Amino acid sequence: MLISSSLTWASPEQDRKQILTFYQQLFPQLQFADYAQGVYAIDSDAKSSWQAIEEFPPYEFALEEGKTLFNRPFNNGARYADCFPNQGIAIAQNYPYWDEHKQSIITLASALNDCRLQNHLPALPYAKGKITKLLAYMAFTSRGQLIRTIIPEHSPQALNAYEQGKAYFYQRRGQLNFSCASCHIDNAGKFIRSEILSPALGHTTHWPAYRLNTGEMGTLHRRFMACNKLIRAPIDAAQSPALRQLEFFLSYIANGLPLNGPSTRK
Repeated sequence: MLISSSLTWASPEQDRKQILTFYQQLFPQLQFADYAQGVYAIDSDAKSSWQAIEEFPPYEFALEEGKTLFNRPFNNGARYADCFPNQGIAIAQNYPYWDEHKQSIITLASALNDCRLQNHLPALPYAKGKITKLLAYMAFTSRGQLIRTIIPEHSPQALNAYEQGKAYFYQRRGQLNFSCASCHIDNAGKFIRSEILSPALGHTTHWPAYRLNTGEMGTLHRRFMACNKLIRAPIDAAQSPALRQLEFFLSYIANGLPLNGPSTRK
């Protein structure tokens, strides 16, 4: 059952159920919550190594620095916590979301920079650096919370943003003529060189992540950019409309999965 070639219109919920059914048939040994583990859910050897690393995770420094940055007052006395519901604690599962007033997708990373701009501070780079520490701390406070991405009813603009993200996921591009779905649906569980391709379900659960191949923390959008580079396609910038729409789509289909970021990945 290949579903990446079919772009006929379906509601977001129909999309989510179709993708879930596809993976249930492909990986009958997995429970739904297992997909939060990414590729480690289907690669037992890699999972054992990952679990060993998680005993002394390389992102611990980012957590500590992120907590310090999050709680450090700005020059005007305000803090990041003042910009978020529940003082920013255990809320990461509600991002991204559609902001009807701004007519745009708000990701947790963009919300952090919105907070900085509101407090007369420059925006942070989106792919790596300090923003990964802030995101790591906020993700850690949200561990175990279930993804809750909502497409507002009676908002054609929100639905269009979701559809644009879906189209991006299935669109073939680059010199290799690959789409996201080429790897993570059509070939999920298969090897590409020495690596097993992960299911798309759960791709948004574990960020930011410490990447062993780079030796530093990176964001979800940095990973999107790396994938486009690998297939020799034009690289959309982190937090560009296209990548926010892709995150919106992937988060919606992952609704109900528990967050477990920050994490470690190869």
